[in-house]
Amino acid sequence: MVVASPWRLIRSGPLAGAFNMALDQVLLDAVATGRSQPVLRLYRWAPATVTVGYGQRRPGAVDHDACLRLGIDVVRRPTGGRTVLHDREMTYAVIAPQRSRPFPGALLDNYRVIAGVLRQTLAAFGVAAELAAGRRGGSVGEGVRKHACFSAPALAELVCGRYKVAGCAQKRQGGAFLQHGSVPVEMDLDLLCRLLGGAPERLPAQRRQLADSVGWLNRFSPVPVPLDQLEAAFVETFSRQPGVELQPGLPTAEERARAEDLAASRFADPCWRRGDLPVDSPARRDYV
Repeated sequence: MVVASPWRLIRSGPLAGAFNMALDQVLLDAVATGRSQPVLRLYRWAPATVTVGYGQRRPGAVDHDACLRLGIDVVRRPTGGRTVLHDREMTYAVIAPQRSRPFPGALLDNYRVIAGVLRQTLAAFGVAAELAAGRRGGSVGEGVRKHACFSAPALAELVCGRYKVAGCAQKRQGGAFLQHGSVPVEMDLDLLCRLLGGAPERLPAQRRQLADSVGWLNRFSPVPVPLDQLEAAFVETFSRQPGVELQPGLPTAEERARAEDLAASRFADPCWRRGDLPVDSPARRDYV
């Protein structure tokens, strides 16, 4: 018999992009230093937000002017990967020691555990997803596809046929890991093209490019799935994993204060967002 360990279940609701990323980092710090139990966090975005991967610095990865005109926030994640539009989706963060139930410890194995939870969750809505057979660092595609996370499934991410339906990225620190990811319920491909710098005259062709590879839940579900139901099913499935006992709660006052400071000093910093911090910048020094 597997003895369950307490996990914190945090439902943050809609928050600004910089604070969402800062809170993930603060909770990772807390778990890595033993100040916190493992965390399953569900959160949303207000306003809708584009995130870019920590190492993503290609010109054209996101059209900042278009985001400003359309009221879309932009933030750089503490994890890798490509550009993601966070809007009508389930976003989660799993933060735990690298080797702790239900995680074997190896990077790819831990990815697969979470992918299994997501796969079971989607199956509850009649969506049959499989682990991608691709490889991280593979082909980047062409046009707007080379910047869009959901156009390129990686190992341990989920696909329906050739369409990616769940994206994720992971960071390790001090014997713990943070994996955050998303399952789009709906996807506005026209908006995504515009935010990725698509030229107006090329939008129809670029939209077709994305439509051939980008997936979302309600593209495949027999009936439309509300976001609340998707989140509830994910929590229920996660709670059945060996060694997991979810205990609902909120970030502590100290964690919120630390996240507010980190959001202001790092994640809302225009230099951090662009990825051009100088080597001696406090934000870059703290991260690396």
